[in-house]
Amino acid sequence: MSLMIEVKKVPDSDVAGDLDPRVLEVTLEQMKKFASFPKLEAKDGDVGAFPIEQVRAMMGWPNLDITTTNVGMSEKQIPGRGGDITVRIYTPDIGGPKPVVVFFHGGGFIGGTIHAVENPCKYLAEQAGAVVVNVDYRLAPEHPFPAGLHDCFDAVKWVYENAEEIQVDRERISVAGDSAGGNLAAVCAIMDRDLAAGMIKYQALIYPTVNMAGVETDDFKWRIDEYEINHHHELIRGIVQALGGAKLDTLYLQGNAEVSDPYVSPLLAADLSGLPPALIVEAEYDYLRLEGEAYGRKLVRSGVPAQMIRYNGMDHGFMDKLGLYPQAEDCMKEIAAGIREMFKSS
Repeated sequence: MSLMIEVKKVPDSDVAGDLDPRVLEVTLEQMKKFASFPKLEAKDGDVGAFPIEQVRAMMGWPNLDITTTNVGMSEKQIPGRGGDITVRIYTPDIGGPKPVVVFFHGGGFIGGTIHAVENPCKYLAEQAGAVVVNVDYRLAPEHPFPAGLHDCFDAVKWVYENAEEIQVDRERISVAGDSAGGNLAAVCAIMDRDLAAGMIKYQALIYPTVNMAGVETDDFKWRIDEYEINHHHELIRGIVQALGGAKLDTLYLQGNAEVSDPYVSPLLAADLSGLPPALIVEAEYDYLRLEGEAYGRKLVRSGVPAQMIRYNGMDHGFMDKLGLYPQAEDCMKEIAAGIREMFKSS
């Protein structure tokens, strides 16, 4: 069986090989804003020289709350092996034990916040009829690998062990995340399988990084000509290749693991069998798209049900633009639909 990719065109447009006009407008505005910023990179062994606070300030987007029903929010401190972990819990106003999604924000393992993904999490809770637990995991470089990963997995474990307290069904746990958070969700699913814990039943990975090593495999080789670019050639090439030069593994790992470790680069895992069904969401003009597609194919070859959706005209991070990009809203609806389908007979 091969991986089927559902391609969603730019709304109200038949143009191929170009940015969504909304993305183009935002990109041009951001280029003006960031033009005076120094080149952001971490040289090997020079973690302290990285302008971490400047990078963090650049992340995220002031998205909107588009829910139309009451979704309650509470904040808790839960125990983890590295200390207490802050989580925000979003609960739709429906009765009975509900499915639960443990959500991990993006930010290259070095940034991002639970605030940045609050509105997407609320909307997902509403659309899926599920409780969403938004995890404030520890960030590198202050807390290198595996600190953040441990926080994420410990949050899943806490949800499983405290299901009654938050009114969820422990047999209907999903994990989800965007970018680095998608990596953490994928790795949590692998850890769950490796430990035979049986907690995670579904995974939704939004433009995840799954091959931080950049290693070519039998099924993966990054090439710019895999991207259809018919307009704004130079601009789009720059957008696509922007993440290719990031050396976030230096900040994230700090010698605690090899970048080829499957808990860092899950595409390089020898065995992906036995993992929960997956939905992988990709943006057409994202450097990470090709490795995400390769991960989907490898899941399918391993016997794991996997669905993939590609949003044409979108770039990396489009989920952040909830309320501005219709694709961000649609993305959360698709994840919600996957969760409802997964647990419809439960």
